[in-house]
Amino acid sequence: MTTRTPTTTQQKTVWPSLVYEDARAAIRFLVDVFGFEERITVPSDGDDAVIVHAQLRWPEGGGVMLSTAHREGNVFSDRPVGTGSVYVVTDDPDAVYARATAAGLPVVQAIRDEDYGGRGFGVRDREGNIWSFGSYRGE
Repeated sequence: MTTRTPTTTQQKTVWPSLVYEDARAAIRFLVDVFGFEERITVPSDGDDAVIVHAQLRWPEGGGVMLSTAHREGNVFSDRPVGTGSVYVVTDDPDAVYARATAAGLPVVQAIRDEDYGGRGFGVRDREGNIWSFGSYRGE
């Protein structure tokens, strides 16, 4: 069953894509802990546990795509699990840091003010990907 949430605007931006052994659990984690919004979830025709495509929206703009790893015949899913790294811009990195540490995620970079501007931190998700959140928006 495909789950779709209507969207009123289409944002043009870069959306990273990650693969997970358990994509359904990753979706729940990203929604419940970090605060992403589930937009589209497309399971495999023959196996509801296998996600062929999912889109999660970051409430402050942009988003991430993910799927189940190692799906036969799909070059995009044939990547090592847990090797991704994503930077997400947020106005309140301290709040996201509090949720991430409350969930027991391993901290790879404690929250801090960056020399180049902004404030941010990094944690590892349950499958090994590094998620960095910060207020730095670039120049």
